[in-house]
Amino acid sequence: MMAVATREYTVHLRKCITAEGVLHGSQDLFVNSTYKRIIIRAGRRGGKTLGIAKRAVKKFLAGRRQLYTAPTAEQTDAFWFEVTRALREPIDAGVFKLDKSERFIEVPGTKQRIKAKTAWDADSMRGDYADDLYLDEYQLTNESAWEDVGQPMLIDKNGDAVFIYTPPSLKSAGRSQAKDPRHASKLFKKAQADTTGLWQAIYFTTLDNPFISQEAIKLASEGMSLDSYRREILAQDDEIETSWLVHGMWNETLCKIKRFEIPHNWDIYSGHDFGSSNPAALFLARVKLPLPAGAAAYMRQGDIVAWREYAPGAGYSMIQHVDRFKEIVKGYQVKRSRGGNFTTEDEIRQGYTRAGWCILPPVASKVNVQVDRVIQLEEGNRLYIFDDMWQTLGQMANCLWELDDENKPTTGKIANDGRNHILACLRYIASDEDFRSEMIVERRREAVSI
Repeated sequence: MMAVATREYTVHLRKCITAEGVLHGSQDLFVNSTYKRIIIRAGRRGGKTLGIAKRAVKKFLAGRRQLYTAPTAEQTDAFWFEVTRALREPIDAGVFKLDKSERFIEVPGTKQRIKAKTAWDADSMRGDYADDLYLDEYQLTNESAWEDVGQPMLIDKNGDAVFIYTPPSLKSAGRSQAKDPRHASKLFKKAQADTTGLWQAIYFTTLDNPFISQEAIKLASEGMSLDSYRREILAQDDEIETSWLVHGMWNETLCKIKRFEIPHNWDIYSGHDFGSSNPAALFLARVKLPLPAGAAAYMRQGDIVAWREYAPGAGYSMIQHVDRFKEIVKGYQVKRSRGGNFTTEDEIRQGYTRAGWCILPPVASKVNVQVDRVIQLEEGNRLYIFDDMWQTLGQMANCLWELDDENKPTTGKIANDGRNHILACLRYIASDEDFRSEMIVERRREAVSI
C-alpha cells in the first residue's frame, strides 16, 4: 500500500492568557461549556465576541454547522474578522471554501459550515439552519428570531444555542427591535433559576477582561453617565431601581463636574481605608468663595469637592503610602484625616501617625450613621466629584442596599460593602464635625426659606 502524505494546518485562535499568565476565566467558561442553552450577560469590551468566535471555530472543526447572528453589521463584522483570521491558513490552502459575499466558510461537499449573518427578527433569520446557533446583542433582537425560527431550526439535531447581551437602557428604545426591551434580562433570570441542567447563565464585566488596561477603562468611563457605566461596563440590568442605590440621591447631572485646579487656600480633608490588598484614600476640598476659573458656577461656600482618589493596590508599605499622600497634597493645608474601623484599627492609625500622616478615627462609630452623613451631603447637593474620578464614580454606581426576600431594599445594610474601599474613605471623613455643621446650617437655611 502506498503511503499518502498529509499536511497539517494551524488554526490561529487568539490566546486566553495574558503575558503575565492571567486567564480570562469567564471567557474560558463559555468557550468550553457543554450546556445546551447558554446565556451570557457581559460588559462592553469584555471579550464575549472573541470568546464566541473561538467556540464557533472549535465546533466547526469538530464537524458541526455554525450560525452566528447579530442585529447590526458592525457586530457581525467583529465576529467575521475573528473566524477568518483563525482559519486563514486552511482557507488559503483551499481546504476550506471562503464566501466573502455571503460570509460563510465551509468544507466543500459537506454541511460543515460557519456563517455570520445580520438578523434582527424572524424574517431576517429564515433560510438557514445550524447545529449551534449564536444570537449576539440579543437585547436588540426581536423575540421572534428565537421563538419562531431559531428554536425550531435546532430540533432536528438537538442543537445548542448561545445568547449574548449587554443590558439595555429602558430610558430609550434606541435601535432595539424587541417588543419587550427586558426580554433578554428575563431570559437570563430564567436561566439562573433553572434546575434541570439545560441552562447556564454567565455574567462578567468589562473589568473582568485582563486584556483591557485600567487606563483604557478610565478614559472610556469619564464621559459616561452612572447609568451607562452600570450597563456598559458593569453589565447591570435596568431592573436596578433608584431606591436600591445607596447613593441614589446624588445628583449626577449637577454634581459630576469637570476638573479644575483646587485653590491652595481651600481646606483639604482625607479619608482612608486600610488593608494590605486594597488600601485606599480619598481627598476632599472645602469650597471657599470666590470660585476659581473653571469651577462650577453654582457651587456654594462650604460645599465639598472630591478631587483625588488613591487606590494603588497591594505591595506598598505604610511609609510609601504616606510619601504618596504628601505628594498629592503638596502646597495644600490638610485640616484633618480620618479612617479605619472606629474600634479595631487604632494600631494602624497610630502606625500612620508615626510614619508622618496623622489619621483620626471617624467621628461616628456605626457604618449606618457614617453613610447617612454622606447621604445628607448628597441630598443638599453639597458633594461634588470630578468626572475623571472613575473608581469613585464606579463604586457609587455599584453600591446597593441588600434586598430582602421581596426584593425591597434593607436600608440598614450595604451589599458587598467590603468591595467599596473608596466609598469607605468617603463615609469615614464625611463623619467629620466640619461637614456635619455644614449640613445643620443648610437645613436651617431650608427651614427659614419655607
